[in-house]
This record gives sequence, C-alpha cells and structure tokens, in this order.
Amino acid sequence: MDKGKLKGLVGDLYNIVNELEEMFPGRHFTPDGHMVGSLGECLVANAYNLELLTASNKGYDAIAKCGTKIEIKATQAKSVAFRSEPEHAIVIKILPDGSFEEIYNGPGSLVWQQFSEKKLPSNGQYQISLAKLKVMNKSVRFEERIRP
Repeated sequence: MDKGKLKGLVGDLYNIVNELEEMFPGRHFTPDGHMVGSLGECLVANAYNLELLTASNKGYDAIAKCGTKIEIKATQAKSVAFRSEPEHAIVIKILPDGSFEEIYNGPGSLVWQQFSEKKLPSNGQYQISLAKLKVMNKSVRFEERIRP
C-alpha cells in the first residue's frame, strides 16, 4: 500500500468538504460515522504496520505483529465511545490534511477503568473525552505502546 497516497486521498476528501461548505454557507458536509471510523482504522493500520481485520470484530479492529488485539477509535469530535474493554486502544483525531493526532495509545484496561463506577448508558456505549485520554496517555509507558 502507498502510505502517501492514503494521506493524500484523505486530505482531498477534506478539501472537497471545505469547498462544499464554501459553496453552501450554513451547510455542513463533515465526514462522520462509519466513514470516520473506517478512515481512522486505515490510517492507524497503515502508520503502525498493523494487520487490519474485516469490519465489525467485537472489541478490536487490527492485530499488531506481536499478536496484540487493537481497538482503533477515530473522531473529529471531543470524545469517543467504547462498548467493551479492549486489549489495547489507539485513539486518534483525524486532521484535515489527511494526517492524524495520536490521542491515546495504551492498554485498554486503563480506559475501561474510567467506567467502573458508571452505569451503562442506554445505547451500550461509554463515552470518554479526548482531553481525559490525552492526560491518561502521558502515563502510558513506552514499552506499553504500539510503535510503527
């Protein structure tokens, strides 16, 4: 796979969104939902050399060369949602140029602990803010991270 091409295509997508929003003031064409999730999974798998699995595996989207199962979460918003405790989580924020900011890269148990005292929401998904994940990310040891 051409890593540069993926970043370029995502950047092109966001350029088209900007053009549409300029043409139609007051309308939003922000990519969201499944598209952001799929883009994020592809960007992370590409950047970290992960084996991307077929969609809809419960609790993980990719496998690292060491065998670790990884849940990938991507957003453009201020939070992400988890349905179950992942073995490892990588959370990113997709940027308009097709790159991304790593928000969290560490054990899923650290994320899941944040929900231990909370009642399960009616939609079955616990929300956690990117701000909280950024703080948590600072405590993840180097050897606990998935590296490219």
